[in-house]
Order: sequence, then structure tokens, then C-alpha cells
Amino acid sequence: MNKPVIIAVTGGSSSGKTTVVNKLIANFRDYPITVINHDDYYKDQAEMTLAERRKVNYDHPFSLDNDLFYQNLSDLIDGKTIEKPTYDFVQLTRAKKTEIVHPAKIIILEGILILEDERIRKLADIKIFVETDDDVRFIRRLIRDTKERGRTLESVIDQYLTTVKPMHFAFVKPTKRYADIIIPNDYEHDVAVDLVKAKIMAILNK
Repeated sequence: MNKPVIIAVTGGSSSGKTTVVNKLIANFRDYPITVINHDDYYKDQAEMTLAERRKVNYDHPFSLDNDLFYQNLSDLIDGKTIEKPTYDFVQLTRAKKTEIVHPAKIIILEGILILEDERIRKLADIKIFVETDDDVRFIRRLIRDTKERGRTLESVIDQYLTTVKPMHFAFVKPTKRYADIIIPNDYEHDVAVDLVKAKIMAILNK
């Protein structure tokens, strides 16, 4: 099996990364494609109380198990099947359930800190940064966390001001310089997706 095409999609929290990923998937329905979410590689915190877990800075690179992520990705590139962890965003620790992921011709990596680790950057063939206005991102995050993750309004605001916002400018936004393509999510981005599609096809047809 030839090396799969690795696409890294990053950007701030709630910037619209998943929308871009879904558009890419829609363009390659005839190809084996796998999406790996970096969030599933948050470190296991089972030994901590829930109150302690809530104080963890989840927007800092240290919160992620990049060694396991890199190993899993390397195994997929080598044509091996992996057992991927999953994360429980309500209990704020690694879930007991794992997922079996098979090798594919196209592998999409999604996460706010995907490009922060040099090892992962070197494996990516195409690096995309999705950029969205900070206020829009905050509103999206507020709606998501209160509706889907059992968070209170106060806890979301507190986390955003104390960790999410400062970590975005310290670690996430600086990775934009590594991107091959920057997509403004405020508008339609079919042209950008078409460009990525053309590049993927060029790599697949080599």
C-alpha cells in the first residue's frame, strides 16, 4: 500500500474545522478515508477527581498524549490497524471504549493543536488552518458546551477567559505559519476545498 495522503486541519476552538473536514469527505466518497480527532488523545485522568479535572488546561499541548497519537498515525501509515482511544467530555477523562481504525488512502487529522507538534507536521502532506472571528468562535463554543457537554454558562465563560483565549494566542494561532492553506470560515470556501481536492488527487495519482 502506498503512503496515505495525510491532511491536517486546525484552527481555533469552534472555528469550523469539522465543516471543512465534512466538505473534504463529501468530495472523496469513492476513496477509503479516515478522520482522527486529536481530542480523543487527551491524557487519561482517571486518578483525578472530577473537580480536579475541571481545573486542567485542555488548551495546552501538555494535555494531549502526542506520543500515542504519533505512534498510532505512524502505524496507519505503515498499513497497520490501530486501537484508538476515545474521550469522555462529560467526565473529562479517557473513555473505556476504544475504536478500531483501519488504514486508508486518505487520513484527515483534526484538532486545535495538530500543527503544534513538529513530528505530526512532518507527516502531513497538506496543512490547513481554518480562521474565524474570535467572538463567533466563543459563541459557537458556548452553545456546544452547554448543550452537548453538560457545562454551565459560568464554567464555559470562566474557562474561555482563563485558558481557551490565552492558549489560543500562545499555541494555536502561531501554528498558522505552518499552514499551506488558510481558510476564512466566515464565507463560502468551496474554492479552497477545490484546491485541496486537486492537490489530494495529484498525490493519489503519482
